[in-house]
Amino acid sequence: MISRRTTLGLLASALVPYRAFADAPLFEADLAAGTLPVMADRIPLNPRVINLPGMGRETGVLGGTVRMLIGGQRDVRLIPMNSYVRLMGYDADRNLQPDVLAACEIEENRVYTLHLREGHRWSDGSPFTADDFKYCWEDVLNNEDLYRSGPPVELMSNGQLATFEVLDPLTVRYTFASPSPDFLPKIAAPLPLVLFMPGAYLRQFHAKYQTEEKLAEYIETFRVDDWQGLHQKMSRSNRPENPDLPTLEAWRPRTAPPSEQFIFERNPYFHRVDQAGNQLPYIDRIVLDVASSEIISAKTATGESDLQTTGVDFPDYTLLKQAEKVHDLRVSLWRRTQGSSVALLPNLNCGDPVWRTLFQDVRMRRAMSVAINRAELNKVIYFGLARESADTVLPESPLFKPEYASAWSQYDPDLANRMLDEIGLTERGGGNIRLLPDGRKAGIVVESSGESTLETDVLELIRDHMREVGIAIYTRVSQRDVFRSRALGGEVQMSVWVGLDNGIPTADMAPDQLAPTNSDQLQWPLWGSWYLSSGEAGEAPDMPEVVELVKHLEEWRQSTSTAVREEIWGKMLALRADQVFTIGTINGALQPIVRSARLRNIPEEALFGFIPTSYLGAYLPDTFFYDKA
Repeated sequence: MISRRTTLGLLASALVPYRAFADAPLFEADLAAGTLPVMADRIPLNPRVINLPGMGRETGVLGGTVRMLIGGQRDVRLIPMNSYVRLMGYDADRNLQPDVLAACEIEENRVYTLHLREGHRWSDGSPFTADDFKYCWEDVLNNEDLYRSGPPVELMSNGQLATFEVLDPLTVRYTFASPSPDFLPKIAAPLPLVLFMPGAYLRQFHAKYQTEEKLAEYIETFRVDDWQGLHQKMSRSNRPENPDLPTLEAWRPRTAPPSEQFIFERNPYFHRVDQAGNQLPYIDRIVLDVASSEIISAKTATGESDLQTTGVDFPDYTLLKQAEKVHDLRVSLWRRTQGSSVALLPNLNCGDPVWRTLFQDVRMRRAMSVAINRAELNKVIYFGLARESADTVLPESPLFKPEYASAWSQYDPDLANRMLDEIGLTERGGGNIRLLPDGRKAGIVVESSGESTLETDVLELIRDHMREVGIAIYTRVSQRDVFRSRALGGEVQMSVWVGLDNGIPTADMAPDQLAPTNSDQLQWPLWGSWYLSSGEAGEAPDMPEVVELVKHLEEWRQSTSTAVREEIWGKMLALRADQVFTIGTINGALQPIVRSARLRNIPEEALFGFIPTSYLGAYLPDTFFYDKA
């Protein structure tokens, strides 16, 4: 946005002398052969300059390979999340700033003018220009064959689609009919609103530009059903499985699935440089090795990973610290940003009418919440180092209030029993388990993806807590995609997952996680699907409190000031805390960050989560380096 911050950033870009640009040794052969231009001809005229000394970090050394472990090939998506290349992005202090963009002008939170960097190129060397935005807008987002429900809801305001203009080859403009304050946060997200695509490459897979004969050939070659599936497969950037797809990311994929190992290599046209004129990233390659999720922590402890943040959790900390003595590793503890590290999500859209009625009764949700002994969870699982809390924002958020954390999170089994009696669950069966109105035992199957031993450990303790108040808890493990699909079908009673993805929001970040806006929200997947599809799928919310959340969300979307947005956030957080739509347990938990002892520029302490930090993304992994690569 046009501000003092952005202007200073642009001036800093101009301070890097042309002669200072230094090329990566990895490219020596290509440069000698003349198949790759010198760095000064590859980067934008005004690259983004990362002033490392100003951030308290070191100027790095080019080169080296970082090994990481992933639980499956779909986790290649972690690279674009951690690389975190966005039009606008959050820094470590949660400030929005231009990244791919040179600047962004904002008028009345309605008109967004995006200025590109002159000379910026895709990883294949083709120009990155306004044409890539035009292709995305005209031929993808507004193509009914590719977007059957219409453009993404993020491009709508007050029911009207934004307008798009190309002002010149380096400038585009989006104009909304009414304020759209979440436009920039959406393009800065870990899974961002997509506004541009490499049109020069993708047109060959589009029916508007390609012959039917050639499309049929591609469809057979890439084993898809139609040209729409072809275009989707070849253009998917958030899961980089197409090595030929041009990218703006720091590292470009070099491996196509299926594979047990995925290699990412530095992008020769990457738009960031350090203050000394070195092109980023410092690291040449990232190698992802596929391993079973259950053994990632053990393999990390034997030195098979140079940088590991997934597949390891706090219960692994002792094992990992012991490994420091044997292998060249260092373990740090970062504070997790989720509203709850482990949360129970009762499915308010459950297909079983008895359980649906019970879960939609706030007394049931409150009873289950106060039945949990969070102090025991904290002591046993986290050695007392986490915070006992409802699923809400963290003290690190300016929106935090203590009453949100304490709402219905006290341990009070007597109160839980009284509320369950009030509901009518007074009859008991074998094992002193309550009986439902239809005579069945009050047994809840809690489903998980089985990706976290932490969830398993927490559920073991919660099972005992619930039995004390007459509720039986059973667990079922299935693949993430499978149980999400079952949740949409109403087959899931309750899930275990993390709580709020963003526990450290500011008022200017959209509160869409507090209302049903996405089918991935397992506490109300059908309501989320209805919102996401503009009423084409799922079901409209029919609980007054949920309808109120949606109303507040729309008020936020129409807001014009931070003060108003803060007030709306407060209303939504208070309502959500009182209604206990999700049952939080512990937040502020510690996350092990394991790295080679030779890796530099990785903070010793930081916040870690999906949004807004995009895991490692806000800490600029392109600036990580080996001290002697």
